[in-house]
Amino acid sequence: MNPDPEIRRLLELMPASGRMLTKIVSRPQQIAVIESPFPTPWNRSRPIYINFDLWRRLPRPQRDMLLLRAVSWLIGVKWFKPDLYQGVVLAGVLGGIVELAQGDAVGVVVATGLSALAGTQIWRSTRNSQSELDADEAAIKVATRRGYTETEAARHLLRAIEAVAEIEGRSGLNFTELIRSQNLRAIAGLSSVGVPDTVKQE
Repeated sequence: MNPDPEIRRLLELMPASGRMLTKIVSRPQQIAVIESPFPTPWNRSRPIYINFDLWRRLPRPQRDMLLLRAVSWLIGVKWFKPDLYQGVVLAGVLGGIVELAQGDAVGVVVATGLSALAGTQIWRSTRNSQSELDADEAAIKVATRRGYTETEAARHLLRAIEAVAEIEGRSGLNFTELIRSQNLRAIAGLSSVGVPDTVKQE
């Protein structure tokens, strides 16, 4: 597959915020069909790596949903929003700078340790099951503005999760993919059982 026309098509599919924040990169050497690394606060652009040789083996609706899902997840990671952990990170960094200027080694260790702890909490909050389910649901909402029904979008994403595991030669789905699949089945009307709240927080 020539990646250029497909990249242009995918850029048109994205919401405007996704076009501003993310970048699609062809990476034929990777074994994953699509990959979006956890974004760091110092990187302006958030890459989405696609192996287009594997990508072309998926039907277009599944490709659409995988891309929208990756964009939704990346947009959902917010390092600089006003909440407790972001405030603690900022306070820790500023405190570390002040303590460093004053030559207080203990103060520097405490301040940077506080920042690291709060940063870890931010990272964990965007890697739990709830954030993964939120990204799926956000992708489905975007898809409904691109001509899909909610049920169709959920079914295409569900099939895409299963197809990607097969293409990548994995023996089965991982824990997070199983939870996502169950939630998508409920949205698609294929199951009456959703995901319990206790599982979403894991």
